[in-house]
Amino acid sequence: MIAKRWLLAALTGLALSAPLRAQEMIRVRDLTIEDKAIPVRLMGYGLVVGLDGTGDRSSGGKQGGMTVNSVVNLLRRFGIQLPVEALKTRNVAAVLVTAEISPYLRPGGRFEVHVSSVGDARSLRGGVLWMTPLMSDVSTDPVASAQGSVLMADLGDGRMGMAIENSSRIPTGGLLEADLPRPQFASSSKLLLRDPDVSMATRIATAINKEMGDGTATVEDPGSVALAFKDAKEDHAATLARIQELRVQQPVISRLIIDGRDGTIMAGGELTVGEATVSHGGITLTIGANDTTAATPGQLKLASGTPVTRVAAALHAIQAPPSEVAAIFESLRAIGAIAADVVVR
Repeated sequence: MIAKRWLLAALTGLALSAPLRAQEMIRVRDLTIEDKAIPVRLMGYGLVVGLDGTGDRSSGGKQGGMTVNSVVNLLRRFGIQLPVEALKTRNVAAVLVTAEISPYLRPGGRFEVHVSSVGDARSLRGGVLWMTPLMSDVSTDPVASAQGSVLMADLGDGRMGMAIENSSRIPTGGLLEADLPRPQFASSSKLLLRDPDVSMATRIATAINKEMGDGTATVEDPGSVALAFKDAKEDHAATLARIQELRVQQPVISRLIIDGRDGTIMAGGELTVGEATVSHGGITLTIGANDTTAATPGQLKLASGTPVTRVAAALHAIQAPPSEVAAIFESLRAIGAIAADVVVR
């Protein structure tokens, strides 16, 4: 049963990240941001309440703890005085709240927030984030607040042993309440690549010059394309929107991304594995084996040129832990059996 779940997770991740066709065209807006639109990051400290005994295990005592003192301070604001030693917080968890928003967002706008436990809570499932002030720096005034029910995926009966439930998100839990420092949109003169690459920057500049006229775009470096608006009376917003809707060819990136917590593998490009032998823990993987002897438990024998998708499925089928899957693929890259970047996150 567990093996089937591991295999399903692996195949799902691989299916969702099928390689892009070499001729697929991507909009410039999906590859860049304009230089005045740098996102603003917000943070705060709050409490998730309403947990079913899975919160921070710190009890009261004479000194209390981080969560206990936070609850005491919270109740004091409502005129309720309780001694620290009288409180137990198994249904409450102290959390850090983080978010990233556009600098153009106006008061009243909503955004997604992420919550992560900072204590020893086992799970935030079923909890509700108490209204939490959010600020751009610890020394500044709050500009937003966050609250709402914590959203967490249902992974089944919990027997997989890999569920991470002390961090989650609230899709529209953030609310901007004050004006942010407003960037000068009309002075935007650059497009910044989300993933700096000189080849892609050149393609973007070429597409812009073809549409808008030579000299409109110039590659400054792999991460920046400078724009020259020739007509001072030109509608800046309309021109920028027109540029962002242009499409350029997106090359296939040979990259293998492995989630070290649940073992999900995402492959970009048509990746195959060359001849190699890797032994890690109780697993021995042999690619390109010449012998025809049957593989023993803990051994995998695959032909040279096997796609990484099939290698991943084989590792999950024998219930290889996520850490071992990641280590094996990193070893294959280190010895040159995989010609791609391997990213473990």
